[in-house]
Amino acid sequence: MLRTPLATPRAAVPGPYQVSSPCDTGCVAHRAPKTGRLTAARRLRGAAAALTGTGPVGTRAAALLEALEVTVDTNAARLSVPAETGTLVVANHISWLDIPGLLAIEQTCQLAKAEIAQWPVIGEQAARAGTVFIDRWSIRSLPDAVARLAATLRAGRSVLVFPAATTWCRAPGGTFRRAAFQAAIEAGAPVRPVRIDYLQRGEPSTLPAYIGEDSLVRSVARVLRAGELTMRVRVRPEAPHHGERRALAAAAYEAVCADV
Repeated sequence: MLRTPLATPRAAVPGPYQVSSPCDTGCVAHRAPKTGRLTAARRLRGAAAALTGTGPVGTRAAALLEALEVTVDTNAARLSVPAETGTLVVANHISWLDIPGLLAIEQTCQLAKAEIAQWPVIGEQAARAGTVFIDRWSIRSLPDAVARLAATLRAGRSVLVFPAATTWCRAPGGTFRRAAFQAAIEAGAPVRPVRIDYLQRGEPSTLPAYIGEDSLVRSVARVLRAGELTMRVRVRPEAPHHGERRALAAAAYEAVCADV
């Protein structure tokens, strides 16, 4: 049976990449007046057209954000570091909007939880984009996921990872788990920290957060009604690379925690 975004994929048994945050839907609030229902309906039609359209992933991601009227404020034209290998791009994680927002800046592969492969439309597109899926409940699958991630980086393809392994209502979120950084070390790949924040009318907003017992449908509905929503992306300098994953993960997290 296919899993849907509203389903619980398995019993809530902690896995090697399964973590939790203290955030729940009580953290979520609008910081600007909601848009009208006609505006929400128009946004939904535009988003559906962007998701089901053709063309490069990055172009469709940008079209999705435009349809949702989400502005991306970024300090860099690209995420990756010029190198012989791909770049491990690591960011804090707040919302499903994080992915199209970063893909609109630069198209990368992704490391994602296996459940996303079963999501309607999104799962198929993620697979086509070369996503490396990880089973967060199986410790046996972790070495294979690290090996596939390292191979992707060696092949010159950059990969987007959210090493906190779950969403938080605002930056910087939880500390970074270290498995993905091991892949960067094995591939000799640079690591690029990225910080994501959301704003409404220039003030910090938790509205797009996809957290706790929230459903994708409810989260999307909030974004459809969001007023003056901006995704702020701050690309940090390459993290120091000393060949030890604990230190590398800590350095990347410290960069994300730094004041904007």
